[in-house]
Amino acid sequence: MLKVFCCFFALAGGILFGADPGRVTLKAIPDAMQWNNAPASFAVRGDNELEIVSPGQTDWFVSPLDYTVRMNSPRLLFDAPAGFVLRTKVTVDFKAKWDAGVLLVYEDDAHWAKLCLENSVYDKPTIVSVVTRGASDDSNGFEVDGDAIYLQVARTGPAVIFYASPDAKAWRIVRAFTLGDATGKHTGNMRAGFSSQSPTGTGHRTVFSEIRYRPEPPKNWWQGE
Repeated sequence: MLKVFCCFFALAGGILFGADPGRVTLKAIPDAMQWNNAPASFAVRGDNELEIVSPGQTDWFVSPLDYTVRMNSPRLLFDAPAGFVLRTKVTVDFKAKWDAGVLLVYEDDAHWAKLCLENSVYDKPTIVSVVTRGASDDSNGFEVDGDAIYLQVARTGPAVIFYASPDAKAWRIVRAFTLGDATGKHTGNMRAGFSSQSPTGTGHRTVFSEIRYRPEPPKNWWQGE
């Protein structure tokens, strides 16, 4: 649920700081974005860079073991059409286990997915993806050297594809899936966006730079273009 918080903004040198649950604009994203859970702070820099500082003890996960629900991570969302490509360089200031910078898609609280650069259970920066249809799965992908990588999420009709790349040129598919049922039926309108989480820590900073978005499906979803 969207929560109401007091807010403060300071605009100087093209940088917007704040923790506002209302509208956030970024030139790289044509539609205004809104917070679902407010961050500790955020900053918009120039046309295509966003910083989110997560509060501590924040996560987005429905445990498949006991159905424990945690949904308090800050998420900045915008309406997503039936075809789009969203990519960014994600840099995470890792401090604790499971700290992560996240791209996401969301239909409702029971149908959503996230693609993360995460400090995994093995204390290694790792590409991790979670798809939730009632309960969450949790898939660890490949480990990453350093604290940054390019992530991309694309939608073509009912299908969503997650990608990762070291250079924003050679894209590797992390997974392809749908949030709908076997007939392709979806629960509602999809939104996409950005998040930062710190499930066991005291909070950390994620920077999303070189943000690129187009409201069209990928021309070749195998290659991510």
